[in-house]
Amino acid sequence: MPATEPVPEHPTISIIVPARNEEASLADCLQSLVAQSGVTFEIIVVDDHSTDRTRAIAESFPGVRVLEAGPLPQGWTGKNNAVTIGARHARGQWLLFTDADTVHLPGSLAGALNEAQENGADLLSYSPEQIAVTFWEMATLPVVFAELARQYSPSKVSDPASPIAAANGQYILIRRETYDAVGGHAAIAGDILEDVALARAVKKSGRKIRFRYGANVVRTRMYRNYAQLRDGWTKNLALLFPNPDWLAAKTLLIGAFPWAALGLMIAGFAKHSWGNAFVVVAVLWPMTRLRRANFDWAMEFLGAFFGMPMFAYLLLRSKRALANGNVSWKGRTYGPKETTKDAATKLSSPTPTPAGRLS
Repeated sequence: MPATEPVPEHPTISIIVPARNEEASLADCLQSLVAQSGVTFEIIVVDDHSTDRTRAIAESFPGVRVLEAGPLPQGWTGKNNAVTIGARHARGQWLLFTDADTVHLPGSLAGALNEAQENGADLLSYSPEQIAVTFWEMATLPVVFAELARQYSPSKVSDPASPIAAANGQYILIRRETYDAVGGHAAIAGDILEDVALARAVKKSGRKIRFRYGANVVRTRMYRNYAQLRDGWTKNLALLFPNPDWLAAKTLLIGAFPWAALGLMIAGFAKHSWGNAFVVVAVLWPMTRLRRANFDWAMEFLGAFFGMPMFAYLLLRSKRALANGNVSWKGRTYGPKETTKDAATKLSSPTPTPAGRLS
């Protein structure tokens, strides 16, 4: 590992928030960030061509720097472009990339820095507590996050001996030296799944990752209606799981058991002892599989009956959209990804602007 310059005893954290049409959530996010204490930090919001009140909301918070993302270079995703602009204007020894739909608990920023330093982590990422309100949020999220926990076990991600790497783009705290050493988001400019790609680059470089469920740090409501949920997971799912066809088939099979149990009850077979036993197992087994997703039993119940077929549908929809180069998100459509090496040369360095005020 290359030698690094001495880190100040009290390092500064640059918080970078990419925002595209986030008027529904940005104010709560920034309010939770400006209230942080116990550490020196700056907040940078990168307005990614918003057409709503996003920029005005960001500018209403004193001390928050608001930057314009600028034209989207060919081959780049909007988020990678926005966070790269933010990072180039950041002055901190640590960078926190966090989404505009997050809310940060009091004292969490100082706690995260301490956790990273105490564990010798170059990249610390939390999977936030997921807030679900609508029916499809409550049914689908337990299945998605249970499968993510299987595919990207936090213990394996945090194990330097394991090749498995992952991060959650809603909260990534990374040393500036590490970020620059692996090429930052410019090195993964065209990756839709930029958080996992960045984590893989960090782990491949021999640096340490720490990843865990962070309900005591940050929470989020990712999608606020069915259309957002459908399009958001269509963008990601087939990239997150290596065999989407097999996983979809397996999930449908497991998800059929609760419905079979319901059919037995309606038909009256549940009156028999063997029928009772089957009904209990057929319902509890899928619910037990969802335990690791950190949701309550009511959402696990919805996940077992309705979330599993929805997850299978979204997996297959995601695979088809990616295969056709037709992934849509926030008004943009991403076609076949060009190489990140080619894409990275297309973003010219922005003109430096005067440094903003630190909190």
